[in-house]
Amino acid sequence: MSAIPAIDLAQPSAVVANAIGQACVETGFFTVINHGVPASLIAKVYAVAEGFFDLPMAEKMKVARPRPEQNRGFIALGAEVLSRLAGSDSPPDYKEVFTIGPFDLPATDYYTVPAAYPHMAPNLWPEQPTALQPVLREYWAVLTNLSHRLLRHCAVALELPPGFFDGKVDRQASMLRLIDYPPYSGAARPGQLRAGAHTDLNMLTVLHANSTVGGLEVRDRNGHWIAPPMHADAFVVNVGDIMMRWTNDRWVSTLHRVVNPPEGNTKRRISVPFFFQANYDTIVECLPTCRPADTAPKYPPVTVGDYRAARFAATANA
Repeated sequence: MSAIPAIDLAQPSAVVANAIGQACVETGFFTVINHGVPASLIAKVYAVAEGFFDLPMAEKMKVARPRPEQNRGFIALGAEVLSRLAGSDSPPDYKEVFTIGPFDLPATDYYTVPAAYPHMAPNLWPEQPTALQPVLREYWAVLTNLSHRLLRHCAVALELPPGFFDGKVDRQASMLRLIDYPPYSGAARPGQLRAGAHTDLNMLTVLHANSTVGGLEVRDRNGHWIAPPMHADAFVVNVGDIMMRWTNDRWVSTLHRVVNPPEGNTKRRISVPFFFQANYDTIVECLPTCRPADTAPKYPPVTVGDYRAARFAATANA
């Protein structure tokens, strides 16, 4: 892997599906343009993100994450260690986070039974900025549509019907995060990064960021770290662990990190990842097109909820 490919979603569907399939085999990462997300909406997301992270700490802590496994609300600087997702450890990530999950959920058993927790836990909406909730609701809807569009291309790339995943994501357990990487107030601790090296737990991650300085890096097959091209009109997309398991490792969930900015850099970086995830009760098992004849699958079947919950809780820093 020497580069992360850019894919134009305005191309014919067969061309897009082929390009996505190749990228997911070779890199696990690609960028997309002509995605249909309005630039004006992206600008609003950054505006409300900055407005929230600029609040006094006491205000942000009013919507602090209630429990380690509950990925909702505000996560303060030093309260998360993403490298634990990859089975290692490091000093805490130098970032702060605000997270939402599904909202406007009906009071039916699917969303209220014990198995629904923490995937359907309630959101914690701050009082300020007042525009944050409506903007993130709109962005969630638009990114959900984009993710469904990408997933249909993924199905074709995996030699499946375009709608193969539709019934597995109709009650999605996705998450949307606003991540603030502030300037360091002093020297970073040995081994400390803005976000430690990890893989994602979901199906697909769709990311936008407002800066490449001290930004995302992806580890290639030779162990080298490379930066994907980041442009204001593009999203970075990557395969998560759930999709890798589904494809029996045909598609790769690639180790990535967020590196420290150059010394003396005084600008914050904000990124907005949408972690698109299947229904919590969806059973993930080897796809028929990803299992060579007369071979056993690499992974046993597992539900999305069981796979995610324990691993995410381990990232919390006391």
